[in-house]
Amino acid sequence: MSHLSTHKDELLKRVQRIAGQVQAVQRSLETEADCDKILHLVAATRGALNGLLDELLEAHAREHVAHPDLTEDERQQGVEALVTAIRRYSK
Repeated sequence: MSHLSTHKDELLKRVQRIAGQVQAVQRSLETEADCDKILHLVAATRGALNGLLDELLEAHAREHVAHPDLTEDERQQGVEALVTAIRRYSK
């Protein structure tokens, strides 16, 4: 996925922030924080993961489905990978 390498640092920072959010959820559970705080943390973490997924799906679609230099076989493989990812997400 060389097309992701151009944004690698930004993506890694996003993942690190998400990891921090997951750790905050864990700490909140361990310290028996109020459930409204935990719900807020989980919702924020889910939103961050959804944002990351959106960005990755878009990058994949642009590079592996819509790129004008792709062969029909490459485009079909890109579509299949995209559909598989969307199906897994929607479960």
